[in-house]
Amino acid sequence: MSAIRRKFGEDYQVVNTNRGMSFSAPVKRKRQRFVEKNGRCNVQHGNLGGETSRYISDLFTTLVDLKWRWNLLIFILTYTVAWLVMASMWWVIAYIRGDLSHAGHDSSYTPCVANVYNFPSAFLFFIETEATIGYGYRYITEKCPEGIILFLFQSLLGSIVDAFLIGCMFIKMSQPKKRAETLMFSQDAVISQRDGKLCLMFRVGNLRNSHMVSAQIRCKLIKSRQTPEGEFLPLDQCELDVGFGTGADQLFLVSPLTICHEINNKSPFFDLSQRSLMNQQFEIVVILEGIVETTGMTCQARTSYTEDEVLWGHRFLPVMSLEEGFFRVDYSQFHNTFEVPTPPYSVKEQEETSSLTSPNPLPVAPTPTSPLLGNGARGGRRERLLSADYADHVEDHYASRLPSKLQRMSSTKENLWRGSKTGVALPGGKASSTGDLPLSIQRLRSSSIPIVRQGHAEEQVQLLSLDGNAEEVEVEKHRLPAAVSTITAVKTTLIQIPLVGSRPEDNLPPKLRRMNADR
Repeated sequence: MSAIRRKFGEDYQVVNTNRGMSFSAPVKRKRQRFVEKNGRCNVQHGNLGGETSRYISDLFTTLVDLKWRWNLLIFILTYTVAWLVMASMWWVIAYIRGDLSHAGHDSSYTPCVANVYNFPSAFLFFIETEATIGYGYRYITEKCPEGIILFLFQSLLGSIVDAFLIGCMFIKMSQPKKRAETLMFSQDAVISQRDGKLCLMFRVGNLRNSHMVSAQIRCKLIKSRQTPEGEFLPLDQCELDVGFGTGADQLFLVSPLTICHEINNKSPFFDLSQRSLMNQQFEIVVILEGIVETTGMTCQARTSYTEDEVLWGHRFLPVMSLEEGFFRVDYSQFHNTFEVPTPPYSVKEQEETSSLTSPNPLPVAPTPTSPLLGNGARGGRRERLLSADYADHVEDHYASRLPSKLQRMSSTKENLWRGSKTGVALPGGKASSTGDLPLSIQRLRSSSIPIVRQGHAEEQVQLLSLDGNAEEVEVEKHRLPAAVSTITAVKTTLIQIPLVGSRPEDNLPPKLRRMNADR
């Protein structure tokens, strides 16, 4: 006990669930079970009427299903009656032929069966013939054709009776039902948490060294219920998932295993809590199937757990230990459990509580991409803006897919766009670049395109066309924030100032300037 407490902690208390020992828990009234703990189904069939003839049609299975005492009685009676009947037939032949009156008195008389004087001698002759003992004292002579025919009939009938009765006894003795006696189930099932999930668990073990090939386990919940239409279903069967989807129901049963049923929204125990368990009435039937390795026959072991055999907040004690060179299984701790901290609430109540305490966040609508600086003053959000170079790259990519006529039209518009990008068109068809402006205006133009940095990557700002229509420029001003709109207005006014003296041509004589203007 001290070793267990050191391993599992002082808060855990070992509970012995051996039914042979008394414990202080209140004893509940034993109710009727659907399947007994030993696997026997507690169901009896009655009022069959004329359907009893079906048992006679399948006589071999009927004899195998009978209890051993009835099988032995039928076996003895069948052979006894058959021997007496056949011995009587040999005695009748001897009596009809007069062998009984001439026996032992006339050496020249040839009987049907030599040395048969009465019924005991006829019975001994039949036993010697049937068992092929052949003592050689009693034998059939060639003067008795009816005896030869009876001997053939006796041989055929004896073979049929032997095959039927001996085969029935052999099948009954080799039935794998007794193999299920060495398959163990825990006395109780437990409910506790495993991997953060509430689970119903029980333990199964194999006492023999021979394995169960292709062992598979299934669970059925037997519980009466009433449908929404008002139909009452007594002992309704519901499947319990013990790992059918993951393959956990396929067992490698060389050591005791703990079978786990996860309680979720698909489980019939979804709304089962520790308090409601006391008022429930159900039965869990466990079915273990497999092929016996030594005989190759299919074996099935069954047991069941009622609601009073389900322990809330318990866990099974470990039974495996590592010895020098092998693993050891301690079956003395097979049925024992210990208490563990487990929430007394059902899974349904836990999910409802978690949904109330931590609701899901409201979905945020995606922000559309805008070519402007953003609407930070309105919504507090900032969109990513495309640069003019990236816009040119996109336009070139899609323009290459247009027809030739549309490509020429697009190239014309592209030249106008590049001209508006490099400078402001002046009277006379000349474009003014940024480098042609005075130094103060260049500083103002460069400062009018801010680079926004607020913990994010540097965002590029799309350059606004300066030679667009006045209405479009006005609309763009209204879309921009207040600070950017002010800078844009100042920039546009400064760009439209006459640039006298700021270009090299302005320093030429008046005559050359007129010639340059005519050109």
